[in-house]
Amino acid sequence: MKNWSERLEPTDFTATYKVNNVIYELQSPHQHIMLFENATMGRVLAIDGVVQTTENDEFTYHEMLVHVPILAHGAAKKILVIGGGDGGCIKELFKHFSIESVTLVDIDESVITISQKYLEKICGNAFSDPRLNIVISDGAIFVKECVEKFDLIIVDSPDPIGAGEILFSKEFYSNCKRVMSDSSVLITQNGVPFTQGKELQRSISIWRTLFSDSRCYLTNVPSYIGGPLAIGWATNDINLRSTPLEVIEERFKKALIKCDYYTPETHIAAFALPKYIRKLL
Repeated sequence: MKNWSERLEPTDFTATYKVNNVIYELQSPHQHIMLFENATMGRVLAIDGVVQTTENDEFTYHEMLVHVPILAHGAAKKILVIGGGDGGCIKELFKHFSIESVTLVDIDESVITISQKYLEKICGNAFSDPRLNIVISDGAIFVKECVEKFDLIIVDSPDPIGAGEILFSKEFYSNCKRVMSDSSVLITQNGVPFTQGKELQRSISIWRTLFSDSRCYLTNVPSYIGGPLAIGWATNDINLRSTPLEVIEERFKKALIKCDYYTPETHIAAFALPKYIRKLL
């Protein structure tokens, strides 16, 4: 047994895991991938030295990443997921029978292959759903060249380092807007504001030049240390974020989905930001 520590910014504050077993390790053409077992978190997927997801807490992230925009929108049928090669996001999406198609764009096929083989607890059978279209490509290039429109775009990306850096640029966000309608929603992983506040500030400042409603909401992911995680929200439909609780409750009831974190009440509360985060924005 050995210890492994994240190489997460800021480097003076990090998490250390006891590694019971290294299941897989690979330097792909795009990034370093490591999958190991930890007694508390189960199987842990780390990319370029940073934890991306774990078997035991992924639901706190993926459920909020997906069900908040789906149930706020109420009629999202065509979805684009950029990143998300672990399959947790698409697993939650496919719980909604109303969704007609999901396009998953990931730059690294290795992540998908590893997840299908070793992370079934996270992805389930989502990769075999007939509504899924997998594209192995750079997400930034995909949205630049795409001619389709999507009701919802979820950017399930790493932090803005290495291969994920371009997914936080103004050019990328502008191209996302190009493949959205006025009622579409853009959802992003935007780091832990307490330790990565500049990341959230930068995204919000760009969205304010592009969208009518720019905000974030929060979820608590134990493996993402430093406080609650910010999930970015951008849309031109200013009414979606204030969808009434009773409407969300009715949509949730009709969807017949089972969750371990998400509830309609949690949905509403997630947009109530602590003062230190409001100051960042």
